[in-house]
Amino acid sequence: MSEFTVETGDWPRLGADATLVRDAVFFREQRIAALHEWDDADLDALHIVAYRASDRGRRPVGTGRLLPGGAIGRLAVLEEARHRGIGSSMLRTLIAHAADRGDAAVWLYSQSRVVPFYERHGFTRIGDPFQEAGVEHVEMRRPLAIPPEAHSASNSG
Repeated sequence: MSEFTVETGDWPRLGADATLVRDAVFFREQRIAALHEWDDADLDALHIVAYRASDRGRRPVGTGRLLPGGAIGRLAVLEEARHRGIGSSMLRTLIAHAADRGDAAVWLYSQSRVVPFYERHGFTRIGDPFQEAGVEHVEMRRPLAIPPEAHSASNSG
């Protein structure tokens, strides 16, 4: 049995659990001001939450979101749950959803300290580092495979 499960859904369904993880990682651990975290994009995003089973039920331990247009953001895993494949599993799931809906690429703003994580998942750096919410970031992008039917449709005249 897997140590964790991953669910996708909208903000009304997963928002409370996503908020618990984002609060723990971004506000308490990284001390990022709340004004940089909350926006209306949550309402239009596909959300993902990873849960770990415990004797008291299941507990949210990771979260992320996929916006229209292919932007991935707010990917976070609780400190005690890191290095167990949770972030990778969530990222792969978000990439698969983007590909399934026909996005040509996914992109994100990575904190500079975790760039190697995203590089392992096929993302490449774009441009120079920049500051966002007091933390150094870099833009990263990953092209998605074009389905064969889309390619042949574009070549037919």
